[in-house]
Amino acid sequence: MTTSFGSATSTVIPNDPKIRMQSFTGLKSLHSIALARNHRVFSLPFSAPSVIRAVSTPVKPETSTTEPKRSKVEIFKEQSNFIRYPLNEEILTDTPNINEAATQLIKFHGSYQQYNRDERGTRSYSFMLRTKNPGGKVPNQLYLTMDDLADQFGIGTLRLTTRQTFQLHGVLKKNLKTVMSTIIKNMGSTLGACGDLNRNVLAPAAPLMTKEYLFAQETADNIAALLTPQSGFYYDVWVDGERFMTSEPPEVVKARNDNSHKTNFPDSPEPIYGTQFLPRKFKIAVTVPTDNSVDILTNDIGVVVVSDDNGEPQGFNIYVGGGMGRTHRMEATFPWLGEPLGYVPKEDILYAIKAIVATQRDHGRRDDRRYSRMKYLISTWGIEKFKTIVEQYYGKKFEPFRELPEWEFKSYLGWHEQGDGALFCGLHVDNGRVGGKMKKTLREVIEKYNLNVRITPNQNIILCDIRSAWRRPITTVLAQAGLLLTASCSEQHPKYVDPLNLTAMACPAFPLCPLAITEAERGIPDILKRVRSVFEKVGLKYNDSVVIRITGCPNGCARPYMAELGLVGDGPNSYQIWLGGTPNQTQLARSFMDKVKVQDLENVFEPLFYYWKQKRQPKESFGDFTARIGFEKLKELVDKWEGVVQTPPARYNLKLFADKETYEAMDELAKLQNKSAYQLAIEVIRNFVASQQNGKSERVI
Repeated sequence: MTTSFGSATSTVIPNDPKIRMQSFTGLKSLHSIALARNHRVFSLPFSAPSVIRAVSTPVKPETSTTEPKRSKVEIFKEQSNFIRYPLNEEILTDTPNINEAATQLIKFHGSYQQYNRDERGTRSYSFMLRTKNPGGKVPNQLYLTMDDLADQFGIGTLRLTTRQTFQLHGVLKKNLKTVMSTIIKNMGSTLGACGDLNRNVLAPAAPLMTKEYLFAQETADNIAALLTPQSGFYYDVWVDGERFMTSEPPEVVKARNDNSHKTNFPDSPEPIYGTQFLPRKFKIAVTVPTDNSVDILTNDIGVVVVSDDNGEPQGFNIYVGGGMGRTHRMEATFPWLGEPLGYVPKEDILYAIKAIVATQRDHGRRDDRRYSRMKYLISTWGIEKFKTIVEQYYGKKFEPFRELPEWEFKSYLGWHEQGDGALFCGLHVDNGRVGGKMKKTLREVIEKYNLNVRITPNQNIILCDIRSAWRRPITTVLAQAGLLLTASCSEQHPKYVDPLNLTAMACPAFPLCPLAITEAERGIPDILKRVRSVFEKVGLKYNDSVVIRITGCPNGCARPYMAELGLVGDGPNSYQIWLGGTPNQTQLARSFMDKVKVQDLENVFEPLFYYWKQKRQPKESFGDFTARIGFEKLKELVDKWEGVVQTPPARYNLKLFADKETYEAMDELAKLQNKSAYQLAIEVIRNFVASQQNGKSERVI
């Protein structure tokens, strides 16, 4: 591929105050693009030779008199006066919705226009708002504000996302400005939570006071600040131009303004993004060695702290090119894992990040949004060419990748020491949906003890900075609400939560997501119960577990392509089944079967889980088992499956409740978890027996 590079210039059109444009002569491709990765080669739809631009002013290609093809969204961005117009006018009209251009632009402000797809007839429009919380950090004041807004202007629930943010659903257009301004004035922001720019930066949510964890969080904060839009459009639209900016570290300001290697647009209100921002969404995560609570390999950029033998951070390993989204029946679209790019000293990380972003900005495709993520650019060029171009923007060579230990998934559930004398407590939240008694109880605890919280990438919540004296009363309140915890600080899992639920995730899907093909969040509780029933039928133990993730479409918001068992909506009440991920999220799953109706899932689950039980190696996970056996053999087993050979059941005394009061108390707790009193009692007994078998005699709360 032959390329040519240009530089940014600024052009102001004085006759139209709505438009300020910049031009950039970017990558000029002289060949059609093919995606090659290992032994897989994908042919992308042919695109005529053209200049791919990072900003808006059309410039005729040297070899053609026709304008280069650009997606409609690129034109909306070009004509928006840095993401203002026509959104600033549309939110003032009396209609319940906004027009097409404004619908695309409001994403940059952290919102999506939606409508209730369960309803027929006239569409009832509302808006979803998503916050920006680097590393999942939520100050006490912001949590209480979001809790209030959910009741006053939303649907009465908060949703914790897989990118450590809140989603607030059901906000009417007439209330948008009130809600947005309230978030801004209470230590929050939604700026850049959606749209073609850097999204929320992930980091381990655990508030551990070690040098590595503190440095990872600080780095996530600095990267988020570096890539925050600078042109003021967000504040102009929602708080009439009033700024609520916190002070930035000088190293962030210095890195943003540095243009030593032509990364910036001089004299632009958006020095990094220009008028066109990025070709698509951009995701970054920061973590420490072994801690893969952030799904590090699924991000456009994965940053890993590297320390010396004394635990002092020295620099970072960088992965690039991860991404989950794909399109059904288009093999040229695919999920992919990040690849090692190299190592940089700690003082260079912001410059390296900026160089990678500039490379994607100037060379990522802008004609077809299905191929606009950075993974496709790397797949087209190869990692070595990508590194070479990034180094031109970086001004240095990347050092060799440092060796890392094995990754582990860490949930941080239960009670833990922070390291500063305080405790933190991780709570499991099914699918991240905080509502009902749980919402009321969390509000009570967080408000009474003035706690800050953190949201995890697995849609759970951590209560931070808890004094030792508060532990018992907080545990009592949480237990009464059904959020029952283990008694021991060393334990990492809450009791009475099915192990299958602990690692399961689902996207919201129906009724509000416009992209959903079938159910996810509303469907996963029943599917998990059915998986548990299959486990019991084939003889798997209660503590045997499988990472299950479900999405209502192939975009992959709940990262199903990393799951041991992923269900991806591919039709009404129908799923594509993916197998082969690992518990520590380091291996990509592969498509196993298409168009499996929801009522037929047991026909696939039973043989797979049965043979896993019968043929697995010691401590072999379900994902590793499916990868080892191979899909051809597994499909043969599914096709020939005739059911589990049943043996006559032994006679057991199944009377669990000796008195009515005990039953009623258990029944009340069970209803909070959408279970029967019998199911909850069995789980309690199993958990106790398992703890005794493991040599742990502990008090059941």
